[in-house]
Amino acid sequence: MARSSGLLDTLLTSPTTERYRVGISLLFLLGVWLTVGSFSQGMPNNMLLMAAAVIGGYMAINIGANDVANNVGPAVGSGALSLGAAVMIAAIFEASGAIIAGGDVVSTIKGGIIDPSSLEEGRAFVWLMTAALLAGALWLNLATWMGAPVSTTHSIVGGVLGAGIAAGGWGIADWAVMGKIAASWVISPVLGGALAALFLFAIKKTVLYRKEVIPAARTFVPWLVAIMAWAFGTYLMIKGVKKIVKVDFMEATLIGLAAAAVVFFVMRTLVGRMASTMENSSAGVNTLFTWPLIFAAALLSFAHGANDVANAIGPLAAINDALSADSVVMSANIPLWVMMVGALGLAVGLMLFGPRLIKTVGSEITELDKTRAFCIALSAALTVILASQLGLPVSSTHIAIGGVFGVGFLREYLKSNYATQLHKIMEHHDPAEQERLKPFLDDFRNASVEEMENLLKRAKKKKQVPLSKSERKRLKKIYREELVKRSHLVRIAAAWIITVPASAIMAAILFFTLRGLLI
Repeated sequence: MARSSGLLDTLLTSPTTERYRVGISLLFLLGVWLTVGSFSQGMPNNMLLMAAAVIGGYMAINIGANDVANNVGPAVGSGALSLGAAVMIAAIFEASGAIIAGGDVVSTIKGGIIDPSSLEEGRAFVWLMTAALLAGALWLNLATWMGAPVSTTHSIVGGVLGAGIAAGGWGIADWAVMGKIAASWVISPVLGGALAALFLFAIKKTVLYRKEVIPAARTFVPWLVAIMAWAFGTYLMIKGVKKIVKVDFMEATLIGLAAAAVVFFVMRTLVGRMASTMENSSAGVNTLFTWPLIFAAALLSFAHGANDVANAIGPLAAINDALSADSVVMSANIPLWVMMVGALGLAVGLMLFGPRLIKTVGSEITELDKTRAFCIALSAALTVILASQLGLPVSSTHIAIGGVFGVGFLREYLKSNYATQLHKIMEHHDPAEQERLKPFLDDFRNASVEEMENLLKRAKKKKQVPLSKSERKRLKKIYREELVKRSHLVRIAAAWIITVPASAIMAAILFFTLRGLLI
């Protein structure tokens, strides 16, 4: 298994395979063209339907390439999953979520941002949806190339807005809804980051900072994983399987609690068994979160496929119904072939182009271990639940990335705090003692938790380092931390801000182009 996984990792990341990725994606789109063409012969405007199907497939590829990284990136970055295993799990569960729970009917106008009733004819509606879909796909493609994870929902929202204004003027847009969407640029990452940082700080205080981490882990880790089970159980019921089972929030919560109870007792047994062989350190605690992270990656992918496939197939389903009825449609039935285009496109895009964004989310922003990745996954589920109950518009992409930055900035804050402590210790000694103390503190700063403890023990026994009892106690609280990479923060934030206007402008241009060509 490890060997095959390693081979898949090599195939996914090797520069020699780069040239084939575009070709394989083009073959997929050609297959969509031929398949739709085979059963649409004789239908009016079948060529336009075939073109729309190809654009929908292209959009699905870009969603898989860009958005899925948020679900599996932390698990890969922490080492819980190899890249190859993560891609396979995500591809299977994304496609399954889209097909099983993707919905029978979708709203054709995402979020109600425009009022299509002002359009005079069905053809204008078809051009609008085609332009919106293509603009959203092009922007996602560009963002993926830049290595910036962006919201696919915001991309298609911008496309619908821009094409809608081009078709019906400024009055067609609901600017109150757009204001809520703009607010989500701040709400989503702040909520995700705050919750992820809060859980990480709690784990550090209750488990990782304890001298004996094993007893602390036996007490607290089952509760933490049970909270995750409740969150994901509730999340899947209200967001992931709404096509199969429709429940209210209270019912979803009770189902989540039942899952949490089962998981709690299972984890308590497993942690008890692993405690006898587990390393008494943060590395030992990390091993306890491996399987929870794997399940989280799978469940997040399933829920994402169920919800976000509409970004690819919603406009396509609308175009299909509009061409059949020759009128504007507010909601559209989803034929099986439309659902398959979306599901397979997600999987193809993830496998061909997803690894780059997975690497960005998982390892390039800040260093992740399994504990930090666990906090990010937990915050993603809890934030969606909280936002849905408060009626706040949030983006799953922004939540996940906010969680990554949240744990990174917490670690950075702790490091800054520790650096201040080291500086204060130096200030309390005369120059001669500082000369003796500096090499020790330099070694201490770069040591692991276990090495820090050994250094302090040796310093106490040999009396070679001029440290008082209170200073040694202060140093015991110090933990090695890494910095957040600011360049990624600036690039990602900039991409988020311009997503809606960029896709809107492209959609408006494409609408006028299509109208000019097809009139």
